[in-house]
Amino acid sequence: MKPDELFTIAFTTAEKAYAPYSNFRVGAALLCDDGTVITGVNVENRSFGLTICAERSAITSAITQGKTKFTALAIATPDAK
Repeated sequence: MKPDELFTIAFTTAEKAYAPYSNFRVGAALLCDDGTVITGVNVENRSFGLTICAERSAITSAITQGKTKFTALAIATPDAK
């Protein structure tokens, strides 16, 4: 997979983020060594300590699916100023 394709997936995935406090949506696309792409988004919580970043979300999801070897990670936001 080309880097720009992975970035596009991360950028598109950011639309699903839950960021009612910062309004700063972030998406991540994690490329596994078998070609699988796992996505994640930032999820905010009123208690800042419970907030999870997009890359953590993607890695946690990948581990849950039994994926433990990664080759690339793209992180993107449509909200950069």
